[in-house]
Parts: sequence; structure tokens; C-alpha cells
Amino acid sequence: MREKELEERQMEMARIVTALNTQQEKLQNIFQRQKENTLMQETLAAAENLDIFQLEEHRTFGIKLIGDAKNQERIIANTKTILERKQLEVKEAYQKVETLKKLKEKQEKEFYKEFLHAEMKEIDDITSARFKIG
Repeated sequence: MREKELEERQMEMARIVTALNTQQEKLQNIFQRQKENTLMQETLAAAENLDIFQLEEHRTFGIKLIGDAKNQERIIANTKTILERKQLEVKEAYQKVETLKKLKEKQEKEFYKEFLHAEMKEIDDITSARFKIG
């Protein structure tokens, strides 16, 4: 049961890591679009026929990309916080599983110790009975 809980926690953590990677990739795409937009603005500004409307559109788009990047960074920060909590949950579940394994091993050792003790006593009783008879 504890192992199933551990497995579920690990699956949840894996989904969060996947989401985080997707979010970081999205942020990188935003940065790439910002670079492309800046290059386009520079190209338009250096052109012979200066088109103010296109420059304004690229400037507005650049401002939107900056806002998108900030939002994406906040989303990534929140996801990292959630991931840290999930990592703690996985660690706790793992510790529970390990504790139960150790307890089980200890109980098995105790059982075999008692079993060997009872077997030795039985052998001693048999040996004593033979000695008395003989």
C-alpha cells in the first residue's frame, strides 16, 4: 500500500516536471520571438521607406512579448514551488516504504531466531531423551 502511494507521488512529480519543461520551452519561444521582433524593428527603422505604422505594431508586439515573458516566468516559479512540495511528498513516501521494509526484515530475523531457538530446544530434548533411554 505504501509502495503504491510512493508510485503515485512519483507519477505526479513526473507530470509536474513535464509541465515545467513545457513551460520553460514556451518561455524560450517567447524570448526567440522577442529577438526576431527586435531584428525586424531594426530592419524597418533602417529601411529607405520608413513605415511608422509597422514600427508601432512591432513596438506594441514587443511590449506584449515582455508581458508574456513575465507571466510565463511567474508560472514557472509557481510550478517550481509545486514541484518542491511534490519532491518532499515523494521523499516522505519513500521513507515510509523504507521504514516498513526495515521493520519487515527485522520481524523476519526475529522469527527465524525464534524458530532456530525452538528447533535447538527440540533437538536438545530428543538428545536428552535418547541419553536417558540408553
